[in-house]
Amino acid sequence: MLLNAAPFAISFLFLPFAALGAWLGGFWIFLAPVSAFVLVPALDCAMKLNEARLPSDTDVSQLYWHRLLTWLWVPVQLTMIFGLIWIATFGHLAWWEIVAMATAVGISSGGIGITYAHELAHQQNKFERSLSEVLMCSTFYGHWCLEHVYGHHINVATPEDPATARAGETIYQFLPRVLIGTVVSAWHIQRDQLKRREAGFFSRHNAFLRYAGWTFLFVSLAAIIGGWMGIMILSIQSIVAVLLLELVDYVEHYGLMRRRRDNGKYEPTQPHHSWNSGHQASNWLLINLQRHSDHHYKPRKRFPTLQSYPTTEAPQLPYGYPWMVLLALIPPLYFKIMQPRLAAWQTQFYPEEVTV
Repeated sequence: MLLNAAPFAISFLFLPFAALGAWLGGFWIFLAPVSAFVLVPALDCAMKLNEARLPSDTDVSQLYWHRLLTWLWVPVQLTMIFGLIWIATFGHLAWWEIVAMATAVGISSGGIGITYAHELAHQQNKFERSLSEVLMCSTFYGHWCLEHVYGHHINVATPEDPATARAGETIYQFLPRVLIGTVVSAWHIQRDQLKRREAGFFSRHNAFLRYAGWTFLFVSLAAIIGGWMGIMILSIQSIVAVLLLELVDYVEHYGLMRRRRDNGKYEPTQPHHSWNSGHQASNWLLINLQRHSDHHYKPRKRFPTLQSYPTTEAPQLPYGYPWMVLLALIPPLYFKIMQPRLAAWQTQFYPEEVTV
């Protein structure tokens, strides 16, 4: 299993990339972003689509190396964030290099860290779920751990889900709705959980208190190391990370909606309610997150067992996430590429109900 897990360790190259950027400054700062948005997509184009996976019934004990990768990213991400704060405070970087490095670290914590947090949040044991909370709170987005599992996965591909982009909705219309909507949804979920437990706001069962505690710890540590500059760096990387997360959310379900049945309930989530991508290099980088159709169909699966679906069963993205999120920033270009695919999806799965 070690050899099978090895390609997914490509994300750990971001640590030496960040170290070189913070130490040398200048062009080296852009090593990580260029790798993510240029090199990996170029490899996607050069490589064939990859459908290889481990069997769905693979015992969790056989996935030790895959799981270890997700655990190890926690100290890696914290090292990048607080290491940058230390270097910016006591080093030689110019102000623009500090801002650029904070942005580069945010790309790492958003593109890689939140992807790993996503995998950990879906697990049943408290250790891995706690690691997910640490990663998300380092980006000031701890509530996502609660909302994603108990909100998004229940309401995905419906108007009730703030993280499902509507057809024709630009990323700039989507962002305000999702940023506010996920907080509101998370609090409603937590409030209902506390009521069922007959627990008060200050109960140990209130996850928002944990999120606040972790966030306060990270802000305090940033302030101790770098004062206001430390807080600024932590905040910049958080903003970049969250924006990247929501760009990915936008791409993952853009325009896809489930049918509401006569009884008022929505049909069960199927592979065709998420955009699928079998691009190999970006799936290595993002630990199979792009096999999103299978993830929503069977969310208990760990990432090495996720399968890729053919066009007959799930809609396909033309590129991996790195290029798709960049395209989303240019709505006319994004719509030119995605609207024909969305129309084909509607014709294939709901020919009598929806028109683009």
